[in-house]
Amino acid sequence: MREVEVGDTRGGDETLELRQAATAGPWWIEVGAACGPVGLLLREGERVVFGSGRAADLRVADRTVSGRHCGVRVERGRAVVEDLGSTNGVVVGGARVERAILEPGASFVAGRAVVTCGPAPALLGASEPTVEPLPGVIGSSTAMQEVARQVRRIAAVRGPVLLRGETGAGKDVLARAIHAIGPRHARAYVPLNVGTLPRELADAELFGHERGAFTGAHIARDGAFTEAHGGTLFLDEVAELTLDLQVKLLRVLEDGEVRAVGARLRRKVDVRVVSATWASLDERVGAGSFRADLYQRLAVFLVDVPPLRDRRSDIPALAEHVLRGLRDEVGAKELTPGAVGKLAAYGWPGNVRELRNVLYRAALRASAVSICTDDVARSLHPVACATRAQVSSDHARELLERHEGNASAAARALGVPRSTFRDWLSGR
Repeated sequence: MREVEVGDTRGGDETLELRQAATAGPWWIEVGAACGPVGLLLREGERVVFGSGRAADLRVADRTVSGRHCGVRVERGRAVVEDLGSTNGVVVGGARVERAILEPGASFVAGRAVVTCGPAPALLGASEPTVEPLPGVIGSSTAMQEVARQVRRIAAVRGPVLLRGETGAGKDVLARAIHAIGPRHARAYVPLNVGTLPRELADAELFGHERGAFTGAHIARDGAFTEAHGGTLFLDEVAELTLDLQVKLLRVLEDGEVRAVGARLRRKVDVRVVSATWASLDERVGAGSFRADLYQRLAVFLVDVPPLRDRRSDIPALAEHVLRGLRDEVGAKELTPGAVGKLAAYGWPGNVRELRNVLYRAALRASAVSICTDDVARSLHPVACATRAQVSSDHARELLERHEGNASAAARALGVPRSTFRDWLSGR
């Protein structure tokens, strides 16, 4: 047996051990494939066989998965996966292995299915009944099942919703889903990225303007609130609002009235506001750059959107959806098991948006129907991240290995100081 640190991607028909402490209690084994997820609880001493055949305990209908593909068991508080002579093997951290001892939350790839293993108490909703997927939302992992439960509970009411999550995690898709399943679905859905509004035009974009209100205002125009009357207004990047606009937005939320630029009278509006932010509004309130009263008004309901690295079992379904959408441009494409393993091992600082871009590049690079491991590897472009929350220690280790242990080179690839990258490596 050889023992390696998390992030080691050297291959070989040996045991791969990812260093970890033993975990008390049952484990949740979740299999995500393009056809949908399945999962079960696994207790100390128990073993489950994953495959596509009738003899498998966890069955997935995927032609790249062997009938009895691999076994997973819990021994001494740790999850162990073992290849059972499968055709396409078991891939951990991008390397094919015969046996691996997994850390909590780690994943491996069997065929084109991504299997995630973690302590059951840490996976919210793991034992709850499956909820119907949200419209437009791809992925039914445990993390996304919990999001779907939250959204379905709050969609029917009119209270403001704040979606929190990293850039590219899919906050805009969830905002549309909230509108689509709510009682306002037949009325307008108006998305507005307030972070991109020019300061001099922000009032007019939000509240409208009268003819002649300012230079260039040749005709009167409704603002986003008026356009969304009776429906939903999605305010993206709400943390970027200037303080003066925050005051005006708070007044609209409290009074339900808007006054267009250049107008004397106010106008009643009935709008459900869904906002989104990648930044920590708690920190911005503490720093004085965001009003605490507006934060409380926007965050009547809070939904945390999980990053892709916390829902790796959704990668096969997401990848198939993306490739289907690209078919007219690049032709029919499918991922090899090795390519799925490469996708599952990556840290995804840019989340689902980055996954879409990587698949686009890989599909164009592939010379045949199959997108292979090398196509994916050459299409991965590390994304510079501005905040600590966007880079995990696992991803920092992956980048360090990719740059052959050169921390300065890895830090440059992310666009951050070397000291910051060292902090990420240590998990600080």
